[in-house]
Amino acid sequence: MEKRTCLNCGEPIRGRVDKKFCDDSCRNNYNNQQNAITTNLIRNINYALKKNRNILESLIQEGESLAKSPRDKLMRAGFNFKYFTHLYTNKKGNQYHYCYDYGYLELEGDWFLIVKGKE
Repeated sequence: MEKRTCLNCGEPIRGRVDKKFCDDSCRNNYNNQQNAITTNLIRNINYALKKNRNILESLIQEGESLAKSPRDKLMRAGFNFKYFTHLYTNKKGNQYHYCYDYGYLELEGDWFLIVKGKE
């Protein structure tokens, strides 16, 4: 009869034949380690998306629905152009990048038009 060991700690397992872990703590630790890489990736991307949205929101004045900003102002605020939630192409063929409900359109000369999406 082969000796079964815990997938997490390597200790011998007693009990059912199909048991893989010595206790609930080892089972939880093992599964948390398996999911940690994916969870951290998703958490970091969500953080970047929220930060981008908040930066766009801060550039539009109260009561307005659009604004203009140079690229360097966005970059200094920590905006990451790699992350956006979706694209919208209008009838003129202009492509807006959105971070949730705020979007931006690249204009000439490193300027961006920032818009608040309509609900």
